Amino acid sequence: MDISEVARKSGVAASALRYYERIGLIRSVGPGGVRRSFSPAVLDQLALIALGQSAGFSLDEIRVMLTPGGEPNLDRAVLAAKADELECTVRRLRAVIEGLRHAAVCPAPSHAACPSFQRLLKAAASGALENRQRRRAPRKAA
Repeated sequence: MDISEVARKSGVAASALRYYERIGLIRSVGPGGVRRSFSPAVLDQLALIALGQSAGFSLDEIRVMLTPGGEPNLDRAVLAAKADELECTVRRLRAVIEGLRHAAVCPAPSHAACPSFQRLLKAAASGALENRQRRRAPRKAA
């Protein structure tokens, strides 16, 4: 398949396909020419890339999940850790949703007088502080 057909079938822009190829996520096949050509298996690779991105993996992390031939090479421990991380995010978001819904119908004369809203503010502030500290912390070398 040429690059335009892959872009059409996958919904991934040709420019992204060229970038993915440049960073080693996918590979073109056949003789190098004016137009890139890909095997049909590239569609599965692109689906895995999209799934990884939607789960919050970086492109570098996704690249590690593919063999040089493009086959999935998934580390179950990494997947489990990401699932745990996502579950934690979902729990935090559910708490925020509940707090916002409560604040929208709270009978208190002001949100400052509402204990539920105050708990939501404190939770948000501590979460924001955690996130800032996590971003500032030095990353471990892989």
